[in-house]
Amino acid sequence: MAEKLRANADIALEGLLFDGMTIAAGGFGLCGIPETLIQAVLKSGVRDLTLVSNNAGVDDFGLGLLLAEKRVRRMVASYVGENKEFERQFLANELEVEFNPQGTLAERMRAGGAGIPAFYTRTGVGTMIAEGKEVRRFGDSDYVMETGIVADLALVKAWKADPYGNLVYRKSARNFNPMVATCGQVTVAEAEMLVPAGSLDPDGIHTPAVFVQRFIQATSNEKRIERRTTRAEAA
Repeated sequence: MAEKLRANADIALEGLLFDGMTIAAGGFGLCGIPETLIQAVLKSGVRDLTLVSNNAGVDDFGLGLLLAEKRVRRMVASYVGENKEFERQFLANELEVEFNPQGTLAERMRAGGAGIPAFYTRTGVGTMIAEGKEVRRFGDSDYVMETGIVADLALVKAWKADPYGNLVYRKSARNFNPMVATCGQVTVAEAEMLVPAGSLDPDGIHTPAVFVQRFIQATSNEKRIERRTTRAEAA
């Protein structure tokens, strides 16, 4: 197998970034986001990006760093409620936004990765989500057509990676990363841990190495919480 491990994020992204590209990024909230690779994208100076991700990070972390630098032209997401700069740019018409129901977004990326150009779903029928889209009736219900997503580059974060690029995610990080990993023309991964060949149970591999072209060991593994909610201890 071709050597996929790179020394750092800058080298891993070398030759892959260009203005106006579409990047799909894994993660669920701030869990399982490819933070080391995002920092490298920011450092590269690339701009006019279309980002496809479950959410837009927060103002000073994750994809929010790219938004703060106004590197993003269009955002395709299902939830953006924790990012005030996102809100400001959206209301000021500085940012194109395409909202997707969360399951629809996940399926669009899965479909793109599986070579499925479009599919029908009941989710969004009769709402703004269906405006301008084909609606067909199957049985007794209407279904809206959604297109698969194929990104120029997919960025994911794994818990473990072996030398071949097989990936294992941990808990909620598995929500979107597996679909993102399949929908990129090129997929670059970062992993918290690099483990020896043969140490991963083949039945426990979430993203097979065939989907991963390059990977690195992550240098940033911050465990942030988007919104911490507490209550006073009972007297």
